[in-house]
Amino acid sequence: MAIQKKNAFSRRLPDLVTEELVSVLSQKKSFEFKQLFEVVHENLRQRNAASGGEEMLRLRAYEKLQNLVARGVVKKTGKSYKGDAAALAAMAAATAQAASAVVSKTQTAAAAATVVSKS
Repeated sequence: MAIQKKNAFSRRLPDLVTEELVSVLSQKKSFEFKQLFEVVHENLRQRNAASGGEEMLRLRAYEKLQNLVARGVVKKTGKSYKGDAAALAAMAAATAQAASAVVSKTQTAAAAATVVSKS
């Protein structure tokens, strides 16, 4: 049996940092980056997902925030950031749909591998 090689990169889902940024910015509040990072960091620590050190996490969060600003789902006014609730909700829904598709593909592949290994 030949091993299939995947030549193309698959599109990755938004990570936990982006997920937390979206959930915090969905509130009708405006945040400066320092306040925003403190909330996101605390939420990630509660989920036991804050790994790699605080400074690296701060850099990743800033990069993800700038990507959200570039997409137009977050507005930057001076030093404060405010999320567009409708755009963030649509983004969260699309992320959830993509995640469920990845999970179903993984389960299908695992089931196929089990059937192949039994025969």
